[in-house]
Amino acid sequence: PHHDLYSFSKPGAPWYAWEWLTDIIDGLLYRGAGLKGIVLAAGALIALFATTLMRRIVDAGAHLFVALLVTLLSVGSASMHFLARPHVFTLLLLSISMGIIEADRRGANPARIWWLVPIALVWTNLHGGFLVLIGLLGLAAIGAGVEAWLQRPRRGRPDWAPALRWGGLAAACGAVSFINPYGWELHRHVIQYLRSDWIRKVVQEFQSPSFRDENMLQFEALLFIGLITAGARLRRGQVIDGLWILCLGYMSLSSVRHVPIFVTVTGPMIAVEMTYWWKAWVGGSSSQSALGILNQMGRDIVPGFQRFTIWMVVAVALLAMSGSAIVWPQDFPSLVFPTAMIHAHEQEILRARVLTTDQWADYLIYLHPEQKVFVDGRSDFYGPEIGDQFLQVMRGMPGWEKVIEKYRFNLALIPVDTAAAQLLKQRPELRVVADDGKEILLV
Repeated sequence: PHHDLYSFSKPGAPWYAWEWLTDIIDGLLYRGAGLKGIVLAAGALIALFATTLMRRIVDAGAHLFVALLVTLLSVGSASMHFLARPHVFTLLLLSISMGIIEADRRGANPARIWWLVPIALVWTNLHGGFLVLIGLLGLAAIGAGVEAWLQRPRRGRPDWAPALRWGGLAAACGAVSFINPYGWELHRHVIQYLRSDWIRKVVQEFQSPSFRDENMLQFEALLFIGLITAGARLRRGQVIDGLWILCLGYMSLSSVRHVPIFVTVTGPMIAVEMTYWWKAWVGGSSSQSALGILNQMGRDIVPGFQRFTIWMVVAVALLAMSGSAIVWPQDFPSLVFPTAMIHAHEQEILRARVLTTDQWADYLIYLHPEQKVFVDGRSDFYGPEIGDQFLQVMRGMPGWEKVIEKYRFNLALIPVDTAAAQLLKQRPELRVVADDGKEILLV
């Protein structure tokens, strides 16, 4: 689609369905297995992401116990994005891409690095996170150039070949990213979206992290160790690694949505640096001591973590075929969505001009794609033009009544604890139809 299908606030306006391929995949899963298919696929992708991350850390040469610790902290940090949404593809494809890059830098199968080009092509049409890969390759080209310049006294003259190779990869991945339904317009739209001050102000995942939750405390620990790792790598002349850590660390502090990207890229580097510390600690220990035995156990078990197995695929297949043994979701979670209230008044809501939250509007569209809404979860589509009017009403800011009159709302389905709920109850033309203490329906 190139034009909006779902709103009465911006009907027919230009719309970029930039995750169209994920939409199709999820649509087919839903047709075949309902919400069970969506949940199982998302869970499998998340598990595969964690598996590839662990495998990369072990392959990088980290001690097994260090690898387990860093993997657990990394997966915990990334868990904020463990949702059935298109960005689970970015988590997995970024980890796979980094695995190819890391193997290439170790000298393993140099031709395989060009697999990044078709990966970038598919990734572009799955999720906007494809820009991360192009950015990392561009930083690698810059870092390789700096490394070549720093090594010139030893070599006699700079060796620009690695920098040109990384630059060529970045250019190739960037070029295939234009193969999408919107061409270069997609890139312009994504960049405008990421640079929007309004988006950063009102969308929580674009704001700086709050170090109160468990997953953010795990990220905080990895960030501190990552900065130490960056310093150590830069001292050793590994400029590419230093640039990756510092740039992604800055991005993560600027926007919490970049935290999973930071841990996915830097996890193996952090684990290797911590392995140096581990070896320094246990280096003088006797093989009969507790530390010596643990050290040997870690080395002995590593080969098992470097093998692939068909049993993971079998396990997912068994889950897919499971019937009543697992309680798969039949509807959206009632803790987050007013499912009972909506089903009880479904036809009345379907015929109305509804004022509701963006997330609840998503659910209305899910139930009835013909339902037209004021706003939904596409913050990039609505922008400040409609978004500010939505906030004006929900927060009861001056001028909220003009917005009500402009869009002729005749039904409100909103949380009880919002300013809008208290204000709308005072309007004589609206009556309370349902109120469960959490959600209220006014008609």
